[in-house]
Amino acid sequence: MLARVWSASIVGIDAVKVGVEVDVSGGLPGIVILGLPDAAIQESKERVKATLKNADFAFPMRKIVINLTPADLRKEGPCFDLPISVGILAASEQVSADLLGDYLFLGEVSLDGSLRPVAGVLPIAATAQKMGIAGLVLPVDNAQEAAVVEGLAVYGCKNLSEVVDFLNHPELYKPMRLDDKVETLNTMSLHFADLNDVKGQAHARRALEIAAAGGHNLIFVGPPGSGKTMLARRLPGILPPLEFAESLEVTRIHSVAGLLKNRGSLVRDRPFRSPHHSASGPSLVGGGSFPRPGEISLAHRGVLFLDELTEFKRDVLEFLRQPLEDGYVTISRTRQSVMFPAQFTLVASTNPCPCGYYGDTIQQCTCSPRQREQYWAKLSGPLMDRIDLQVAVNRLKPEEITQQPMGEASLKVRERVQQARDRAITRFQGESNLRCNAQIQSRHLQRWCKLDDASRNLLEAAIRKLGLSARASDRILKVARTIADLAGDDELKANHVAEAIQYRTIDRMQ
Repeated sequence: MLARVWSASIVGIDAVKVGVEVDVSGGLPGIVILGLPDAAIQESKERVKATLKNADFAFPMRKIVINLTPADLRKEGPCFDLPISVGILAASEQVSADLLGDYLFLGEVSLDGSLRPVAGVLPIAATAQKMGIAGLVLPVDNAQEAAVVEGLAVYGCKNLSEVVDFLNHPELYKPMRLDDKVETLNTMSLHFADLNDVKGQAHARRALEIAAAGGHNLIFVGPPGSGKTMLARRLPGILPPLEFAESLEVTRIHSVAGLLKNRGSLVRDRPFRSPHHSASGPSLVGGGSFPRPGEISLAHRGVLFLDELTEFKRDVLEFLRQPLEDGYVTISRTRQSVMFPAQFTLVASTNPCPCGYYGDTIQQCTCSPRQREQYWAKLSGPLMDRIDLQVAVNRLKPEEITQQPMGEASLKVRERVQQARDRAITRFQGESNLRCNAQIQSRHLQRWCKLDDASRNLLEAAIRKLGLSARASDRILKVARTIADLAGDDELKANHVAEAIQYRTIDRMQ
């Protein structure tokens, strides 16, 4: 007999409906899988065979042909184990086939018949809901993630026997529900490091607050032990919580990357990704034969922290230029091209020279001018142009270390950041794609960043003296807009522009 079961395959951060057709007929016993399956799907033949026997089902000793449609779409992963198992049982008349056309099945099977969680459940659930699928049948560990999608019945099962029992007696099962979404999803956890651990560094703390309020890129430059990494790791604690729509975006990406297995439903906290400086270009931007999101996409709506920036390879850093400007990255392969969102705040730290003490007031630098020039050559002009806030972090004096009190807590700073972002969102009404000042386009500058004569003369003088590009001058205006929002001012003033200009000087120190 012939049976058809519905499943899905991930393409980028979206899903495509896949039909699993199973034909059990006469002939020599064996299983053939068609439709461009990858190695994991080919291995499912042995997994499914052992699973059916161990779960006390009869495995048909006949010829079994499994066709995955559409045939020209490459499929991957173990999520087809469950639909293949159900298809074989339906084709051999061991389970009712009445509901197969209404539900979508996905899950990996263990040899004892239990179901293991799989990646990409949220985008699959969203696609199923749009296509009019009645519900999902999947591992219980993935059920909360899928239940986020409204209008879709989600049935989480522990093993293959429960799936068969559901198909034979659906009236005995109730779909899973996710209650109290707003409270569950929009409340940030409290595990972030607190700014009150940082002593002194008022200038760097101010830059961190501006970066959080406007979503601006930031780099700290200073000698070892000055607190650059400590400051950067406290940025997530002063960022506002994710909105529900943003949580959905972030969760889709993390789901596709396989980071949500056994972790419940939506991502509540803004991501903070910190790849090692040995990372390759594809690991940052994404890639693979079946393209998967990289670090910049996993940091979407959050923070990408690059510690020891000058230790990264120059060609790897150049991969960041287009995503920093556009907010997305396109991965092109022979068979397909996928686009991953990548709107993140870049935070970096580095020493000012190879020995680390150039410009330090306590320890003398031992590097030659040529060594410093080669050291900074890894950071190209176009990349530095895209970093809005360039901050020198000096080491604390001994008396500051022992006597200075702790700084302001992250919670108080976050309140000011939230107020500034609320002012920006109110100003952006009618522009659905804008969430912070860093995303302002050039066409918006004349409308929201108008300059008076004093501010204009100040900016023109800075452009001439520092040799700034048009992109850098635009970013100064965006930073000035954020500074004005923090101050509660509707119009840009000369002091806002002056403060923004002082954050554009480190790229000239090499």
